Amino acid sequence: MSGTSSPEAVKKLLENMQGDLRGLSLECRKKFPPVKEAAESGIIKVKTIAARNTDILAALKENSSEVVQPFLMGCGTKEPKITQLCLAAIQRLMSHEVVSEAAAGNIINMLWQLMENSLEELKLLQTVLVLLTTNTVVHDEALSKAIVLCFRLHFTKDNITNNTAAATVRQVVTVVFERVVAEDERYKDTIDQPVAVQGNSNRRSVSTLKPCAKDAYMLFQDLCQLVNADAPYWLVGMTEMTRTFGLELLESVLNDFPQVFLQHQEFSFLLKERVCPLVIKLFSPNIKFRQGSSTSSSPAPVEKPYFPICMRLLRVVSVLIKQFYSLLVTECEIFLSLLVKFLDADKPQWLRAVAVESIHRLCVQPQLLRSFCQSYDMKQHSTKVFRDIVNALGSFIQSLFLVPSTGNASATPNQTGSNASGNTGSAQTNQGVLGMGGGATVLPAFEYRGTWIPILNVTVQGSAKATYLEMLDKVEPPTIPEGYAMSVAFHCLLDLVRGITTMIEGELGEAETVSQTTTDTTSLPAQSSEQQDLQSVSDQSEKELVSRAVWEEMVNACWCGLLAALSLLLDASTDEAATENILKAELTMAALCGRLGLVTSRDAFITAICKGSLPPHYALTVLNSTTAALSSKSYSIQGQNVQMISPSSESHQQVVAVGQPLALQPQGTVMLTSKNIQCMRTLLNLAHCHGAVLGTSWQLVLATLQHLVWILGLKPGVGGALKPGRAVEGPSTVLTTAVMTDLPVISNILSRLFESSQYLDDVSLHHLINALCSLSLEAMDMAYGNNKEPSLFAVAKLLETGLVNMHRIEILWRPLTGHLLEVCQHPNSRMREWGAEALTSLIKAGLTFSHDPPLSQNQRLQLLLLNPLKELSNISHPDIRIKQLECVLQILQSQGDSLGPGWPLVLGVMGAIRSDQGESLIRTAFQCLQLVVTDFLPTMPCTCLQIVVEVAGSFGLHNQELNISLTSIGLLWNISDYFFQRGEIIEKELNKEEAVLQKQAEEKGVMLNRPFHPAPPFDCLWLCLYAKLGELCVDPRPAVRKSAGQTLFSTIGAHGTLLQHSTWHTVIWKVLFHLLDRVRESSTTADKEKIESGGGNILIHHSRDTAEKQWAETWVLTLAGVARIFNTRRYLLQPLGDFSQAWDVLLDHIQSAALSKNNEVSLAALKSFQEILQIVSPVRESEKPDTPPAINVSVPVVVGTTTATSLGRSFMRTDSIGERLGRYNGSEPPVITDEIEDLNLWWAAWNSWYRIGSESTRPPITCDKLTFIPSQPFLTALIQIFPALYQHIKTGFSMDDLQKLGVILHGAVSVPISSDASPFILPSYTEAVLTSLQEAVLTALDVLQKAICVGSESMQIMYPAIFDQLLAFVEFSCKPPQYGQLETKHIANAKYNQAEWVALNYVPFAERSLEVVVDLYQKTACHKAVVTEKVLQNIIKTLRIPLSLKYSCPSESTWKLAVSSLLKVLSIGLPVARQHASSGKFDSMWPELANTFEDFLFTKSTPPDNLSIQEFQKNESIDVEVVQLISTEILPYANFIPKEFVGQIMTMLNKGSIHSQSSSFTEAEIDIRMREEFSKVCFETLLQFSFSNKVTSPQEGYISRMALSVLLKRSQDVLHRYIEDERLSGKCPLPRQQVTEIIFVLKAVSTLIDSLKKTQPENVDANTWAQVIALYPTLVECITCSSSEVCSALKEALVPFKDFMHPPASKVQNGES
Repeated sequence: MSGTSSPEAVKKLLENMQGDLRGLSLECRKKFPPVKEAAESGIIKVKTIAARNTDILAALKENSSEVVQPFLMGCGTKEPKITQLCLAAIQRLMSHEVVSEAAAGNIINMLWQLMENSLEELKLLQTVLVLLTTNTVVHDEALSKAIVLCFRLHFTKDNITNNTAAATVRQVVTVVFERVVAEDERYKDTIDQPVAVQGNSNRRSVSTLKPCAKDAYMLFQDLCQLVNADAPYWLVGMTEMTRTFGLELLESVLNDFPQVFLQHQEFSFLLKERVCPLVIKLFSPNIKFRQGSSTSSSPAPVEKPYFPICMRLLRVVSVLIKQFYSLLVTECEIFLSLLVKFLDADKPQWLRAVAVESIHRLCVQPQLLRSFCQSYDMKQHSTKVFRDIVNALGSFIQSLFLVPSTGNASATPNQTGSNASGNTGSAQTNQGVLGMGGGATVLPAFEYRGTWIPILNVTVQGSAKATYLEMLDKVEPPTIPEGYAMSVAFHCLLDLVRGITTMIEGELGEAETVSQTTTDTTSLPAQSSEQQDLQSVSDQSEKELVSRAVWEEMVNACWCGLLAALSLLLDASTDEAATENILKAELTMAALCGRLGLVTSRDAFITAICKGSLPPHYALTVLNSTTAALSSKSYSIQGQNVQMISPSSESHQQVVAVGQPLALQPQGTVMLTSKNIQCMRTLLNLAHCHGAVLGTSWQLVLATLQHLVWILGLKPGVGGALKPGRAVEGPSTVLTTAVMTDLPVISNILSRLFESSQYLDDVSLHHLINALCSLSLEAMDMAYGNNKEPSLFAVAKLLETGLVNMHRIEILWRPLTGHLLEVCQHPNSRMREWGAEALTSLIKAGLTFSHDPPLSQNQRLQLLLLNPLKELSNISHPDIRIKQLECVLQILQSQGDSLGPGWPLVLGVMGAIRSDQGESLIRTAFQCLQLVVTDFLPTMPCTCLQIVVEVAGSFGLHNQELNISLTSIGLLWNISDYFFQRGEIIEKELNKEEAVLQKQAEEKGVMLNRPFHPAPPFDCLWLCLYAKLGELCVDPRPAVRKSAGQTLFSTIGAHGTLLQHSTWHTVIWKVLFHLLDRVRESSTTADKEKIESGGGNILIHHSRDTAEKQWAETWVLTLAGVARIFNTRRYLLQPLGDFSQAWDVLLDHIQSAALSKNNEVSLAALKSFQEILQIVSPVRESEKPDTPPAINVSVPVVVGTTTATSLGRSFMRTDSIGERLGRYNGSEPPVITDEIEDLNLWWAAWNSWYRIGSESTRPPITCDKLTFIPSQPFLTALIQIFPALYQHIKTGFSMDDLQKLGVILHGAVSVPISSDASPFILPSYTEAVLTSLQEAVLTALDVLQKAICVGSESMQIMYPAIFDQLLAFVEFSCKPPQYGQLETKHIANAKYNQAEWVALNYVPFAERSLEVVVDLYQKTACHKAVVTEKVLQNIIKTLRIPLSLKYSCPSESTWKLAVSSLLKVLSIGLPVARQHASSGKFDSMWPELANTFEDFLFTKSTPPDNLSIQEFQKNESIDVEVVQLISTEILPYANFIPKEFVGQIMTMLNKGSIHSQSSSFTEAEIDIRMREEFSKVCFETLLQFSFSNKVTSPQEGYISRMALSVLLKRSQDVLHRYIEDERLSGKCPLPRQQVTEIIFVLKAVSTLIDSLKKTQPENVDANTWAQVIALYPTLVECITCSSSEVCSALKEALVPFKDFMHPPASKVQNGES
């Protein structure tokens, strides 16, 4: 109080006091002298005190009784003016605290008197107030008197006084209690022992209390007494009191000074013993009262609920509960139960309203609510107060919707029907009242089943600002506006939720941070020395357990009621803000339940939001089942059923969207209101912010979102985000502009919701994934069996979730991809497509994501990511596979360099494409493969190269697209090139890998299993490549086979040298021969049906128009390739050990090909045969180079026909060719040159050749159109092989072999040509040309003959055989060989283009053979074998055929050549024959020769009609030559020649000399020319030998005699015939030739006679003469002939007879004849 104790203030006080006293004395001077005196003495007193004391104020206080006295006396005058002055002065003293206790008592007594006289009432009150507030001197009785004084003034008639007194009372009461607080503050450090409180035996004093506290105690006790209408103990003198005022005072004390009651047990005792019973008693009328029932049951008038008291009681209760809950647990239970009861529907409206307000006050105090829960709900036998409060609010809200005007107050919300009409009526009236008609603005309101309740803005959120609890001035219950109670109740709920959740979540947060900080200690072992830490931890967890139990109980107690009420309100709300608040409450509750792990309640709240999001009665099983579970528990609140209210359909909401329900059979459309959208946003918000606590209810949330998304027509886009799209079918989705603007936002939130999944913990994430998977499964079930647009929500969101959780993809990869793989197999294409889209996007994202550690160091993860890509290969749908392959392509393009261990998977995907999967699929896969081969071979592990080969090979085998197959073969070539270029690196890597595998295999104790195992790994790689190409070589498509074959052989040719030597064994047996076997088999079984066209409009050449012909090409290619390898790589193959077996197998293949019934194949087989026979055998000792060649030198010498390309490369491998050759050329002779083995190979070849020859030339047994006949080129090639082959086997070539050869040659030549080939082989029939086959045959024989010529004696015995062979060919000139029973036509008659066989023109061949024979005979005539084997005879015998045919020969040249040949042969052979005459070796030849002459000179064939004279003369000259030969070579040596032969010759000459003429006269013969010259020569020869002068032997004489008799006999005959004819012919002249003949005979006769005359008589036989003379008569008879020529000849013939005209001998004359 420094203000009043400063010197200035004191000085001022003294002045004022003196002034006051002066004033008083002045006033009282006249009327009240005693007072005046007192005043004056007071002045002196004051002055004295001031003069004597330093502490003036203290001195004043001591003497205050005296100082105050004059003023009190002044008041006693009851003069208003004086009284006012005195009171003012007294107040001044009081304010300076210079009033002692005694003085104060006096003052109060004086005031009391004034009060009783009703003087200066306001000033009195003011004075009391100043007195009590300035200090504490007034207490006990004085205080009570002062207080009573104020109360008394409160009940005066004057309104102002009344109110002022009321305020003063309130202030005084407050002062009393403030003193207690101050007193406690002063004594707080001295702790006094609390004394046990006795029962209130002495109500007057409580000895244990300190003075101020005692006053307060007495005051409070009396207030209770007064309110209870009992007499006060301490406030003596009270005359009247109102309950309302008393309750107000009680309330303010309790509210303002709770600590007094809580600290002092005496006060607490008062509360329990006095206040609570009082309140309960006063409440009774309200409890008993029922609206509408009569109140006559109780006589007292207070029985009707009285608003002022009731309202004040509730205020007291509020305070009691708020402040003293801990003291009054039981009492509060009663109060709270009462509050709940007051909400009943049968209580008056105002009572319900104030009750709701009271409850609202509790609802904003979450800690208090928590205490309720702990004290009641969690105790076993206690009322569940907290739950009841919440449920009561729920019932209350429900009851408000059940309009009582229908008179059916207890109707439950579910009983519609009968109520409906009533409800609507009332709703209309309400609307009318509230001006809801016209264009008035729409008020926020709730509307439910026709009941319309406006929402009033009653309070600010979080504060319970009551309206009716504050109406202290109202005596009558006010009218409550409609909607007020609802609004308060609504706010109660919201505040309750907000409070509880904020409190619990705050505590939870603290608990979590504490537990996090203490976890480190908990991890210590239990027996640790730090027991205290552990202790604190266990305390902590104990505490947390307790707290958690409370939280759970709170939630469990309130959630049902809350949900019931909120759901109803949500359904009824027509105001966006209200809806928002309700949803927020539901959301926070759901989140809280989630955090506490209360699944049922969490799901219930979420279900409510979900249902709010969907159209009414929407069939969504997830939600319905949840609600069913909930509604089966219907909560009973004081007998009233609270049911889960299902949304009513008649909501007056703006429809913002119309769409299709997501159902199997969507019936019609459904509408979404703006409220649905609002709920949806809340749902999204819930999932977004509280995803971590949703757990299994993700199902509900996502299912709902899925349906909403569907109805709104959102469709998934890239990355799984949903974008507005059009529905595919059905009445299209209709969206208002309002919702259209919302859609992008919703879509965005949806995406953000899943983006936020990256912040969820692993467990929550799994819940989310599981929920999405099961949603997706449902969507899949729905999409089965129809091709309607499926719901892709779940798939899209799985994708989104996966994408944002890449950093921990491992934990969710398996469930995620496992499910997506199922989706990919779905029959609905859209569903599948999205499954694949999601899966491939995830894989791509996974591979590009920068993981930690990076993928390159985390192979397991990389394989994990790629695995689903491989799994897709098990799905047959092509669209999925396309996606899969596109993904592979993109992975290759972006990640190709870093795939590492993932390569096998990626390649596996390409390789898994089957032929039946469509062209585009194969094309895409192939594109991937091309990319791999062109770009990525160097980056992949070498172990994958084999897979690349396999995959490339598999594409070759695809039969969908020829180009792909061909290109893949090209790829294989490229791959082989790559192997070649990087051979060393690959080899190193593979060997390293091999070592590892080998070790693993050994550890496991198993064999290392890989194809071609024993070979080194690099070689195995090559072998796999070769094997793949080998498979392609037997592909069904010819183009593929061709390409693959060429590639295979090129590869082996170009890169084969890289292989280890031993690997060649595998190449030969496993690759090449295996391939040959397969090709041979396919070719022999191929279809002979004609192929019309080659797909599309491609025309097929006739040489390829059957499968068989196409296979033939393959066989040709393959065989040629293998043969070439054998040829070029022989130096590698021969040392292998089983070369001879390989050789045999190869020959066998060549043989079967050569014998195949296909000209192309068989011819090619022979070409291959030729190729392998041209092998130059390895270097012999003699030709060895001086130094072994250096490694990189190409060695063409040795390898024969090896191409430069294959050898010209420099091989970096250590065992390159050069070195190998170096080895062969080393000091020791190479293994290969083993002569014996070499010979064996050649003989094997000969045997094969023989088998091919004998098989192919053997005529068929039956003959029909389809008989296969080998072609000319084939036979030619076959025969052409022989000379080369023979060079190698001539040393061992025996007669037997020659025989075999002969058969083949003969057979080959006999084969006819098909008519369609004839124009190419026989240019024209007339030209004498040899076919190449015939040339070849002759060449073969020529080679043989030359070999024999220089060969040993033993070989020369083969000559006759060769002659036989040639002669056989000669015969062909006259009789062409038969080929089996095949009918051949002459070429002139064959029609081109028909399957006919044409006989060859064998004449040139036969003639050529004949020339050969003559040549050969000229060389070999004297050979023993030739002599012995009667070769000459055979030649003659053969020549006899054409000679005898003469003009009948097929070709004129034949017999002419035959003649000239005969002449040549005889000119050589006859001397030899004469030489060997004695041995008889030629005996059989002579008759043959004679017959030959006979047949030729006197042929039975007639010359052709058109023969010219010149020709005829030429032919005649040939005959003459023959006769000359006889005359020079035969007849002179008659003595060495058998007689019979000579006789035959003579007869012949005789026959020739007289050219007889046939006796017929047919026209045809008229022109026959006489061979005059010939006859002449014959005759001359005859004559020559008739009169040979130098007869050396009887033999010769015999010849001439014979000749003569023959001649004469002949002449006689001719003459006779002539005479005969002449006579017969009469006048007609005889034919020219007959005339010539007769002339010739006549000339001959004259010549004969001349000759006879010249001869020595002893040489002429008498018999001869007789014959000559005997001619004479005949000649004479001819004289009659008419021809002059004949006459002159006759003349010449008759003349010589003159020499016979001798006179007759005597005997004759004597008649002795």
